[in-house]
Amino acid sequence: MRLLEGPIAPTLLRMSAPNMLVMVSQAAAGLIETWFIGRLGTDALAGMALVFPLVMLMQMLSAGALGGGISSSIARALGARRRADADDLVWHALAVNLFIGAVFTLALLGGGRALYTRMGGSGAALEAALTYSNWVFAGALLVWAFNALASVIRGTGNMAVPAWVTFIGTLALVPMSPLLIFGWGPLPALGIAGGALALLMFYAGGLLALAIYLRSPSSLLRPALASVRWRLALFGDILRVGAVASISTVSTNLAIALATALSATFGVAAVAGYGTASRLEYLLVPLVFGLGGPLVAMVGTCVGAGLRDRALRAAWVGAAIAFGVTEAIGLAAALFPRPWLSLFDHDPAMLAAGTQYLRIVGPFYGFFGLGLVLYFASQGAGRLLWPVIGNAARLAIAAAGGLLAIHAGWGLNGVFAAQAAAIVAYGLVNAGAVALGAWFTTEEGKSSS
Repeated sequence: MRLLEGPIAPTLLRMSAPNMLVMVSQAAAGLIETWFIGRLGTDALAGMALVFPLVMLMQMLSAGALGGGISSSIARALGARRRADADDLVWHALAVNLFIGAVFTLALLGGGRALYTRMGGSGAALEAALTYSNWVFAGALLVWAFNALASVIRGTGNMAVPAWVTFIGTLALVPMSPLLIFGWGPLPALGIAGGALALLMFYAGGLLALAIYLRSPSSLLRPALASVRWRLALFGDILRVGAVASISTVSTNLAIALATALSATFGVAAVAGYGTASRLEYLLVPLVFGLGGPLVAMVGTCVGAGLRDRALRAAWVGAAIAFGVTEAIGLAAALFPRPWLSLFDHDPAMLAAGTQYLRIVGPFYGFFGLGLVLYFASQGAGRLLWPVIGNAARLAIAAAGGLLAIHAGWGLNGVFAAQAAAIVAYGLVNAGAVALGAWFTTEEGKSSS
């Protein structure tokens, strides 16, 4: 089996290619939508910037945190040759994502106005945020179900099927977004709500395609609802990784939401500029997850089979690749910020704020990639205490540093410098923990090997 015996770097790269396609396609879906909504004006763009951290939180919870727990559980079950458990885990995974997704959706539908107001939304920008938010979260269970099934399939080591499903869906989204946003012929112009509806249609089609695949002879798993044995142990196996990972994910998004709120101190254009610039960081998440998904499967399978040294080697190979790619993107953005920002709007004040962010934070994106890929590797190992600590450190530094910058009169530059310091701390904490043996240490602090 290639996860247990194949050469690590070539195997990871071969598996990550389709997975990067799926994750970048998902990110592209959001960018396409943003590009068209940007044509509606700065208020619409600022409104979307307020909602975007919550949309990405949903994505990262359903696909990255809980999704990583699902993939890890499937991979460890298959690595230990517990095929019946792996089949039953499909239904447990879907149940977990749908339940948590329902809670998440109800919270956003009921508390959206209060939340976006606290994040600095007001006037037309706030109304645009509420319109977009209510449409997206009314159908959000489609996103949670889609990511549950995609994570199940990735846990088997099959990255190609979710990749192609998402890629084809993204191609369909290109004409669908403007059609619903601006209208055509008998179709009315729905404005910002049209972008949300197009995104939900994207996930509905993808969910159907993944469900059909899992019922086909090509699927490694054979999930049968009639014969599933519902067990607390299987829910626990998913949540042992997924719930802890969710804490880490929430911290990451809180840091960005906090920076959005701090940016609002400097006006609507600053919110739009920061929100647009920080989308590049969000684009790094699916890019690293393209590598992280296979890494979860490889590390989880190796740990399940007792191959600890191979699991660690895989983690460091993935870390080196992720650091190199994200650092290159960050440096390019710092040197040439305008090409990215002007994709979405040409407002001078927005461009100035976004440029400040990319020039200060971009050169440190490599540490974000380092920390994030080791977070995914730690999901595979089933050890997530230190990634949670790393994210908590990031949140604390971003919050304290940002507030200090405002009170000291350092302006947006100070807020963004705090973001940069927080990212560096995140990467170093995760790398240090893995290097010092956190994966294979017992609760008593002694090596379990």
